[in-house]
Amino acid sequence: MEFPKVFPSSDTWYAHRVSYGETDAMGVLYYAEYLHIFERARSQFLRERGMGYNLVEERGVILPVREAWCRYRAPSRYDDLLMVRCGVSGWGRASMRIVYEFRSEDRTQLRAQGYTEHAIVNAQGKPTAVPDWFKALCENQPQARQ
Repeated sequence: MEFPKVFPSSDTWYAHRVSYGETDAMGVLYYAEYLHIFERARSQFLRERGMGYNLVEERGVILPVREAWCRYRAPSRYDDLLMVRCGVSGWGRASMRIVYEFRSEDRTQLRAQGYTEHAIVNAQGKPTAVPDWFKALCENQPQARQ
């Protein structure tokens, strides 16, 4: 998979400060922690558009990850403030892809980029077509933070 040349339109930036417990023996953000940060960023993405993931699930849309990919560009270390941007880069009949960029605090240095692909399933775990309300939610502009 090639990362998109143009990042999807998204004003959602998740600020993440690297904690000591997230680093490895070399003092670098441990590679598997990026997947946890992906999850936090996509939760923020939904929340800023008006609905937390818990409410999305209550409405019958479950988003299991079926694939994840990450490319590490430059190391992040303890106490670095990372700015993580995410956005929806594509839709399938019963799936979606969310892309992520990790940047330095001033957003000038690309630290990592990745994606997660999600099946869209109902509460019984059966694939279901993307509901119109969910696609519209994801395509909304972020609401003002309170």
